[in-house]
Amino acid sequence: MSENQDSHFTDTLVTFLAGAAAGFVLGILFAPASGKETRKKIKDQAAKTSEMAKEGYEKIAKEAEKGIRIVKEKTGEGIEAIKDYIEKKKEEFSKKAPEYPEEPEK
Repeated sequence: MSENQDSHFTDTLVTFLAGAAAGFVLGILFAPASGKETRKKIKDQAAKTSEMAKEGYEKIAKEAEKGIRIVKEKTGEGIEAIKDYIEKKKEEFSKKAPEYPEEPEK
């Protein structure tokens, strides 16, 4: 994933979790129940939402680490390929380059 995709995913996840939490709280507040029951439901849902957010963050962090590792590997491979290409071209150039005798001094 690119950095832009990671950011978009994170924004979407946070927005979804916030919307789910707000919808649940509003549903609880308008449902017929005693104050004690309502507070308990809100507390329980807050704990669940917190756990979901933590799990989502951990998943995103793992994916980001994986992405970084892959980018480092590919970058290393690319650098090695460039070095090999340059070395090959140096060898080809040195084989093709004509030998010029040194000019005599005047």
